[in-house]
Amino acid sequence: MVNQVLLYLGSVLTIFWGTAHLFPTRSVVKGFGDISLDNRRIITMEWIIEGVSLIFIGVVVSGVTYIDYTSAVSKAVYLISFAMLNTLSVISLFTGFKVSFLPYKLCPVIFTTSSIVILLGCCL
Repeated sequence: MVNQVLLYLGSVLTIFWGTAHLFPTRSVVKGFGDISLDNRRIITMEWIIEGVSLIFIGVVVSGVTYIDYTSAVSKAVYLISFAMLNTLSVISLFTGFKVSFLPYKLCPVIFTTSSIVILLGCCL
């Protein structure tokens, strides 16, 4: 039971942060000032992709937890999700963490926290 709670907690945190990425997309792009239309589209695309990717990771973790959190496939999903969230954390640490805007600094912390909670739920 504790394992399932941890897995759902990690997935909900990931889904929440992914959703939080989608809402400010327009204002984030405007924050770059006067840039070309192509650059606006690229920034918009990348911002949305990160949010959707996080939502996807959280939904997959929740889905396999709901179906059978003890199966070998579920454990593989948890470990792959752990690796992906930590990869995103490292990327964010070397890029967004250097920006003065607080939400960028929260990304590595939230990604790492989610991954650890999922790992604990998987392997406790």
